Order: sequence, then structure tokens, then C-alpha cells
Amino acid sequence: MITIGMDLGTQRVKVVVLKDGTVVGRAQVFAGFDPAKAAEQAVTDALNTANLSLKDINHITATGSAMDIAPHANSTISMMGADAKAGVFLIPKARTIIDVGAEEARAVKCDDRGLMTEFVVNERCAAGAGAFIEAMARALEVKLEDMGPLALQAERASPINASCVIFGESDVVSLIHRQESKPEIARAVFDAMADRISAMIHRLGINPEVVLSGGVAKDPGFVASLNRKLDLTVTIPEHPEYIGALGAALIAATRAKGTPK
Repeated sequence: MITIGMDLGTQRVKVVVLKDGTVVGRAQVFAGFDPAKAAEQAVTDALNTANLSLKDINHITATGSAMDIAPHANSTISMMGADAKAGVFLIPKARTIIDVGAEEARAVKCDDRGLMTEFVVNERCAAGAGAFIEAMARALEVKLEDMGPLALQAERASPINASCVIFGESDVVSLIHRQESKPEIARAVFDAMADRISAMIHRLGINPEVVLSGGVAKDPGFVASLNRKLDLTVTIPEHPEYIGALGAALIAATRAKGTPK
């Protein structure tokens, strides 16, 4: 059984090729102004990695904000459903999956079969997602990839507003004018994000084990802040940015067999 999962996000399209429960190919491409075209390229790249072609695929399931325009897709699945399925597949004891992407953060509670039972999504503002880090990095005039290591150097952080990117950026500028150090400001950025996301998760209720996925899961500064706010250590799977695509590929495998999802 060979299936494909596509995650058409706002910034990137991720694709996973799954063969008999094993990932044999993966690829990601910037979504740009044409996510459907980006998805075509990501599928091609992932298939090339797996030495397969489209005719070898039994089923393709899409997820993500642009899933309705996914090329070649036989079905779709919600982002929350994909997160739950992949989280439990990778971490069998997982019961809470947190997914923090470029424009959105969400948390999902699931059962031992990887079926979603409840979920919450942050408000329509990027302050709880990766775009917030990008905006604050520009304000600090540092590279995005340097934000996490900078934050880990700080022993304290000044509070900033995480209710809106614009307000947060204004607070960062004020801290710069007060000559706060860049490490302390970077930690303040991650602490503000973690405050917002942990509040969202507590509304849902935390069921251990807690898994953190999405591209932001690769940022050590955010992970440290979230662990402090939740007072636990989140589990981060390998390739956390591919969780949605993997979940979609797993759903595709189930649907290809004609069994209930």
C-alpha cells in the first residue's frame, strides 16, 4: 500500500509518501502565490526521492488551509484530524498534540487510536504562530534562526504584548530604546508566544503525553519557553514540520483499504 499525504500550508507545502507504514519520501516547497503548483512540485520531489511515480499511488489525502485545491487528491482531512493521527502514530502515548505553524497554532486532544476528541485554535492573529517570531526578528535586526539561541542566553525577560503582532513589535522597539539586551528581548518574544499558546491549551485541558509539532517546534527558544509555561517537557518528533502531511498519508492508507477513518 503506497499513499501520499499533502499539507498545503500558508507558507509551505509538505508532502509525505508512505509505503506499508514507512515513510519512503518527503519534500516541501514554498507555497508562494500558487499553492497548487507548489504542491505539484512537492509531490514530484517526494516521489523522486522514493523512486516512485503517481501511477504507483493507491490514494492521496490532502490537508491544510489550501487543501481544496490540492492536485491529484482523492480526499481531504482536517488539520486537527491529521495532527491527531500522526501524533499517536509517532508517539503512541500522545494524547495532546500542539501544532504551531507559520500563521496558526492549534491543540488537539485524541484517543489511543489517533482520533481527535477535542481541539482549540488560536484567534485569527499570527501573534501565536511563527510569523510573530519572524516579525520580532526583523525588529531586532537578527536572523530568524538566531532568535532561539539568543533567547537561551537570557536569564530574564521583560513582558511584551502578544495579543497582536503590531503591538508586540511596538513593545520590542520600546525595549530596544530602553537598551534591553537582545537575548532578553528574544526570550520575551518566546515567553509571550508561550503564554498565549499555553492559555489556549489549558482551555482544552492537558492530557499527557504532550507532543509539539509544526515548524516552530524546531526553535529551541520557543520550546524552552513553552516547557516553562506548561511546567512539563513536550515531546518533539523527528521532522515535526511534516506531522500534517504524515497524518494525511496515514488517513489515505486507511481510506485506500475502504475502512472507516
